[in-house]
Parts: sequence; structure tokens; C-alpha cells
Amino acid sequence: MSCKLTQRYVPGYLDGELDLVHTVEVETHLESCGECARELERLRALRAAMQRGALAYAAPAGLREGIQAALRAAAPATAEAAVANARIRTAAPDARRAAGGWPALRFVRWAGAFAVLALCVGLAWELSPTLREAGHDQQLAAEVFDDHIRSLEASHLTDVASTDQHTVKPWFDGKLDFSPPVEDLAADGFPLIGGRLDYLQGRQVAALIYQRRKHFINVFVWPDASASSSAQASPAQTLAPRQGYNLVRWSRGGFQFWAISDVGSEDLKQFVVLLETRAAPESK
Repeated sequence: MSCKLTQRYVPGYLDGELDLVHTVEVETHLESCGECARELERLRALRAAMQRGALAYAAPAGLREGIQAALRAAAPATAEAAVANARIRTAAPDARRAAGGWPALRFVRWAGAFAVLALCVGLAWELSPTLREAGHDQQLAAEVFDDHIRSLEASHLTDVASTDQHTVKPWFDGKLDFSPPVEDLAADGFPLIGGRLDYLQGRQVAALIYQRRKHFINVFVWPDASASSSAQASPAQTLAPRQGYNLVRWSRGGFQFWAISDVGSEDLKQFVVLLETRAAPESK
């Protein structure tokens, strides 16, 4: 791991927010790099200084109660409730009883509150899978981006360097619990240059490396746990670029695919179409 990449991870390492793979990589680099180790100590000293002395401020115990009381006081009653209250207060006792009085008004209020609560619960139930999936995709996209950058900065693009798919594909045998698809697209302007093992979300995945002129394309492949049969597939989905790198994800044949590169978006889409058409992965 380079100093530039390590220093990006130091704040997350200090707060215990890195996964196991990145934590080990940062600690290994810190053992041999005095500059990055000093950066870590500087951040530790800064955090310690902010937690003591005049910079530290403990909120008073009554702050929560005060805020809650202010919120309750600021919540305005609806116009209909205000009018109903005024009428009931000014009505004679018999008229109040005939109109249902305070119990009826309380029932209307509670019924409205429960209706709003039920609506919120229903919306949350409908939206929660979508929100969880979006959050999962964002986290996965960040890991794919980090692995791609690390493969370029650390000069560790390939574990097996070969343009022959019949050399690259057997290399994964015994190293993974699945057999990734390996296609040579040299005739279409996307030559295969090798493969390597990588990690995403705590599991080993296959990384296939292709080239487009002077640009590299990383294709990460692993079994799709959500797919129950090889016939299931999802179309290619282009994600938002990250710092000039384009990402495309899709699933096919019971596998997840993520492609990332700094090639133009149209070149990457063309590459994905070619790989989708020709790749036919098979599980072990």
C-alpha cells in the first residue's frame, strides 16, 4: 500500500472503521513507513487534545428535557382542533355532552395520530428494502473503487499475467470455490492481460484484467447469493462515476460482475456488452 493511499485510510483506521483486509494493509505499511506512522501519531495527539481542557464541553443534564419541552411547545395545533376546542369550552354543559364533549375530541385526535403512524410504518416497510439495497451498493462500489486504485498504485495488477484465457482460467482452480468466466476480447480491442485474487466484503473474488489502449479494466466476479438458478440475470447498470472512474454492475449465470476503469463510459459499455454476450460462467 502506498503512502498516499495509507494516509487516506489513517482516519478510518484510527476510529476503527476499516474492514479486516484494509486494517492489516495499513498496519503492515505503518511498520515500515515512519512518515505515515508520524501522521497517525499526530492525529492521535490532536484527538486527545480536543477531548480535554477548554476544548471539551459536556452538555448540561437538563439539555435533553429542555429541547423536548421546546419541541412540544412549538408544535401547533391544527385549525380544526383549535376551533373545536373553542366551541366546546364555550358550550353549555348539556350542549357539550350532546356534542360528545372532550372524549369525542380526544378520540378524533388519537384516530388521526394512529392513521399517520400506520401510514409512516407502511411507507417505511415499502422503502426499507430499497434503501438497504442502495446503501449496500454504495458500500460495495466504494470497495470496488478502492481495490481498483490499490491494484494500480501498488503495482499488483495481476497474480497471473497472460493473454491466454486457457492459462488464466485454470490458475483460479483450487484458489476459489467457483470458476470465473474468462474471455479473450483482443479481437474487439479489449485484450485480456491476466487475473488475480482480491477481496470484497470479506470474501475472496476473482479479478480479471483487460486493457483498452493504455487503460486497464478490472472485472470483479463472485457467486450471486440472490440468484437461485443460472437462468436468472439482471441487466447492466451504470453507477455514478467515482473520481473519474466509471463503474458498471450486472449479474448473469448465478454470478455478480462489477467492471471499473477510467476508459470512457461508451468504451466500458461496449466492453460489458461483449463480456455479457460471450461469458458463460459455471459454478463448481
